[in-house]
Amino acid sequence: MDGRTTLGQWPVPPILKSVDTTAAVATGLTSAEVADRVAAGTTNAFAPDTSRSAWSIVRANVFTLFNGIVFACFFVLFLVGRWQDALFGLAAFANAIIGCVQEFRAKRALDRLALMNVPRALVFREGSEEEVASADVVLDDVLVLRAGEQVPADAVILTAHGLQIDESMLTGESDPVEKLPGDDALSGAIVVAGEGMARATRVGAESYANRFAGEARRFSLVSSELRSSVDRVLKWVSWIIGPVGLLVLNAQIIVTGGYSTVFSSGAWVQAVVNTIAALTAMIPLGLVLMTSIAFAVGASRLARRQVLVNELPAVEGLARVDVVCLDKTGTLTVGEIAFDAAHTLPGAESAAQDAAVVLAWYADSPDANATARSMAVEYPVGEPLVVAGYVPFSSARKWSAVSFAEPAGTWVMGAPEMVFGDRATDTGEALGRTVTALAESGRRTLVLGRSEQPLTAEDIEAERLPVGVSPVLVLTFREQVRADAAQTLEYFARQDVGIRIISGDNPRTVAAIAREVGLDVAEGFDARSLPEDDAELADVLDRHAVFGRVTPEQKKRMVTALQSHGHTVAMTGDGVNDALAIKAADIGIAMNSGSPATKAVARLVLLDGQFSHLPDVVAEGRQVIANIERVSMLFLNKTVYATLLAIIFGVLVLEFPFLPRQLSITDGLTIGIPAFFLALMPNAARYVPGFLRRSLSFAVPSGIVVALGLTWYSFVARGLGAHQDQLRTGATVILAVVGIWVLAVLARPLNRFKVLVVGAMFVLLIAVFSIPLARRFFVLVDPGEELAVALTGITVLMVVAIEVVRSVHRRFVLHDGARQTNPRISAASTPRIVSIVTTAVAALAYVSGVLATGFGIVVFLGRYDPDVSTSAFSLSGAAIALFGLLVLAVAAGVRRGSGLSRLMITIFLGLLIAVSASVLIFGDRWDWGAAVAMAGAAGVITLLWTPPVTRGFGPIRESSMGTART
Repeated sequence: MDGRTTLGQWPVPPILKSVDTTAAVATGLTSAEVADRVAAGTTNAFAPDTSRSAWSIVRANVFTLFNGIVFACFFVLFLVGRWQDALFGLAAFANAIIGCVQEFRAKRALDRLALMNVPRALVFREGSEEEVASADVVLDDVLVLRAGEQVPADAVILTAHGLQIDESMLTGESDPVEKLPGDDALSGAIVVAGEGMARATRVGAESYANRFAGEARRFSLVSSELRSSVDRVLKWVSWIIGPVGLLVLNAQIIVTGGYSTVFSSGAWVQAVVNTIAALTAMIPLGLVLMTSIAFAVGASRLARRQVLVNELPAVEGLARVDVVCLDKTGTLTVGEIAFDAAHTLPGAESAAQDAAVVLAWYADSPDANATARSMAVEYPVGEPLVVAGYVPFSSARKWSAVSFAEPAGTWVMGAPEMVFGDRATDTGEALGRTVTALAESGRRTLVLGRSEQPLTAEDIEAERLPVGVSPVLVLTFREQVRADAAQTLEYFARQDVGIRIISGDNPRTVAAIAREVGLDVAEGFDARSLPEDDAELADVLDRHAVFGRVTPEQKKRMVTALQSHGHTVAMTGDGVNDALAIKAADIGIAMNSGSPATKAVARLVLLDGQFSHLPDVVAEGRQVIANIERVSMLFLNKTVYATLLAIIFGVLVLEFPFLPRQLSITDGLTIGIPAFFLALMPNAARYVPGFLRRSLSFAVPSGIVVALGLTWYSFVARGLGAHQDQLRTGATVILAVVGIWVLAVLARPLNRFKVLVVGAMFVLLIAVFSIPLARRFFVLVDPGEELAVALTGITVLMVVAIEVVRSVHRRFVLHDGARQTNPRISAASTPRIVSIVTTAVAALAYVSGVLATGFGIVVFLGRYDPDVSTSAFSLSGAAIALFGLLVLAVAAGVRRGSGLSRLMITIFLGLLIAVSASVLIFGDRWDWGAAVAMAGAAGVITLLWTPPVTRGFGPIRESSMGTART
């Protein structure tokens, strides 16, 4: 350094004075001392342990109990040469891959956690400045600090010349802090004004910033009700899968010949295959896969809205949040001070005319802080002023003074109470009244005063005010609030989500910002008065919404206290001081402008810093929860009936009625593929706690219906003398049709897209049952006429029973929005006769659908006859069965007066009439079933479009089907 004295830069003193007066401090460390410290390992190098090892991630996602079961079954089938029955293994592989990818993504984000953005540092060694890598700073190094540079390690200040450091990213205090010799400087802080020197006291992992990073880096997955609920089901199944497996294996060995002959005859292979079919059906692997896919698609959609999802389940999380904790600086505000206005005091009008050029000089001065620079737009620099004397601003005395050759005199700018003392708060004077009124509005105030006397050398040396200072202007400043903050908070208020604003700033300032964004708060709570007891802290948080002077540790305590009262908490922020609270929250949200630490531990990052994206995140989360709840009923229904079948057939010593490959048909076409589409559909239903309870309340009774129906069918088939392949084919037909019906029931309210999905799955099932190659692969044969009639009757009864289960489920479980009324037709305005007739028509539609479904199945099962015309008729039967099921699915909408339901049921019944007519026209005999189906369909269509029934339906575009809950 050359020793020149300029504004904002001072010479390096020949001898440095510090609180620790060692010989090394005078000229900095020598090369030998640096080498000794490097050898001792006391350097600033910081190589943190990874958040989680790659092996631990793979082990957690691949080497699980269920993957062990599934993969063992998968490889056993390969070893015995039955690869056709091992298709279920693909879902397990997909689950493991998605889980690993998800956690590796979180690991990479955490491992990139770094608080030190500047890789170089200035140190003073052997009497001269030297630039070194930040990691090469050693303990006791003398650090050179200048404006714009980052403090590379924790240090104690040795010398300071107007040194101001911004520690907001670490402490939450938005105002720069003036540093004096003996003060501490924290690593990661930014020098914003002045310069000085400091001695490194803590380096590497011991520094403040890196200790924050170490705690924040502790790995934890986001809390997810969907994931925890699925894990709970898997845990339940894990307790019973072993005993049930032994029970089933014992039964299959006995029915295939007994222990004495099964191994010598080779029948043990079929016993093993049957057991594997029972066990793999019990595990809802597809639900885990579908949940991960729904999360991934939701994250992709949010990415297009500039929202980065660090962990996939966070897509769900914000939909469950009922309290949002907001950091003020950098979150509600953009972290910058904005100039508000200049208020001329009475009697100072003439002096105020010269004030503009003075304020322009202050805004453009070399050591201007953020507050002074904010005036630059309002007061641009014109003619340069000649400075005659200057006392720079100090945060200790909170004022600065400057004398110019022209305009004459001395101008003082600073805090009103520090320049004018009690006059600044005396409401009996104009200055006091103005300052008090403006301060109560939450705006920051400074005063500009003028003295006729110029600054003397003694004034400058003693840093004292000139005599005769009179107030001229009161200047007000405000933090720049994000433009979208108010509307987003209003959205959360409408959604009954509580708001807590917590900041390191003055409580009054925080409260003013809160009022500016629309919160109704009188004053902020000073966090220095917060109780130490966590229970009492939670009570305070329930009563107050705005908190100031909050430390980083308190922010974390506040989050956990809210969680202790049962709240699901989201925390937003951008500074390192927010990192621990963001990590502890159920959902952490960071601004992209924030520190790397905060972004790495956050679950969501708003890439463009726009608060207005949060409603999008809520909507996406609600869609995921509502749709996964819908499809979970499909998967859990299968788990229930598969478990019951395994137990029943094991206890009764019956042969399991399916091959694994046959279950793959029904799983894929009635659960897996349609669930994928249903999981991605729009759904804005509000989140209601109790996902697993609602899902099981349908899955358990419907699963019991399926298990009992299949058991009944097995006894009937054995009574009719059906052979093994006929029994399995009939069971597959029943499960396929009933599975399609469960799908249609859970897809309500049906719309064009859902009808297309359900219809496509039915068509694919027909193709599997009709194409010769598919029939051979899946071992499907003609069940015979008697068995066809029997399984048709059992199927129809099961369909009716499941409809009853769903009706009870909607009425008594899905009470929140389950029953919707047409917006145009209320109960009060609908004539009673119209309501009665509409209900009667809906009942007729149900009867028509049941009859058509039964008739269609009977006709369809004639497809194995080699005669071409009979095959064509069987396909017609399949179409009749499909339209019958669709009529059943939309009949509920007719009862609610849905215009879309009436249109759709009319179309389905019309198609049913056309197909039934083809059976009558081209058949070689009169078919009473087709005639009855046609007559019933025609009667329902006539009633649907005849007054007074017509008046009971709303317009198609305002159908209640569009708003009903799952």
